[in-house]
Amino acid sequence: MIKIAEAFHGKKAFIAYLMAGDPDLRTSAEYILTAQEAGADMIEIGIPFSDPIAEGEVIQAASERALSGGTMLEDVFDMVGSIKEKMRIPMVFMTYANPVFVYGYGRFFARCAETGVSGMIIPDMPFEEQAEAKAAAGEHGIELVTMIAPTSSKKRIADIAQAAEGFIYLVSSMGVTGVRSEITTDLSAIVFEIKKATDVPVAIGFGISTPEQAEQLSKVADGVIVGSAIVRIIAQFGTEAEHALHDYISTMRPDR
Repeated sequence: MIKIAEAFHGKKAFIAYLMAGDPDLRTSAEYILTAQEAGADMIEIGIPFSDPIAEGEVIQAASERALSGGTMLEDVFDMVGSIKEKMRIPMVFMTYANPVFVYGYGRFFARCAETGVSGMIIPDMPFEEQAEAKAAAGEHGIELVTMIAPTSSKKRIADIAQAAEGFIYLVSSMGVTGVRSEITTDLSAIVFEIKKATDVPVAIGFGISTPEQAEQLSKVADGVIVGSAIVRIIAQFGTEAEHALHDYISTMRPDR
């Protein structure tokens, strides 16, 4: 297992999100490796779920395609495990509380460790309700990443930051995931409050799609996360997306 901290060591991190099983699991494995070769510093792997409340239309559609194709949680573990020996960068899962709870916290995080997954993001699990999942994750060396919203109070930011592991996922804008032409939140002020409480890296996600946005936000935080723009390329090209995906990711690195 490659620790999350490696993604931020000596550089601004570029984190690429892909939906497992879109267009199919074999191709997902290939695209994870493509993203690594293109310069991604970490891969965030979405586990498809029937009610992805934090996602915009692009990632919702990807989840639906993956589920329609028969993608199951155990299949995702097997897919990730099949490439773990080829990975030089950390992988984290992103999915919702229900599939993790139903699978069983201990069993789920044990499988994460077996398959080389370093961290977990559960967007619909409030910080105050993380204790049970975090304890189970910790037993298997998995870091539970917490999100901070633009509306969070200074006290809540400090509380989350002080308990943070892996990295802090700073949401750029209110609403769901998706490409945004402009990000107007005063993110530097939020990062300032976070840094007063912790040295854990901060990565900004939601809405980032252009090299200019990535460059600008990397000056504020320790990394950027791009999801919908990558998923859109895969939706457009399906099993023929490798070259377009490589070209896009290679231009998006903050230090390109």
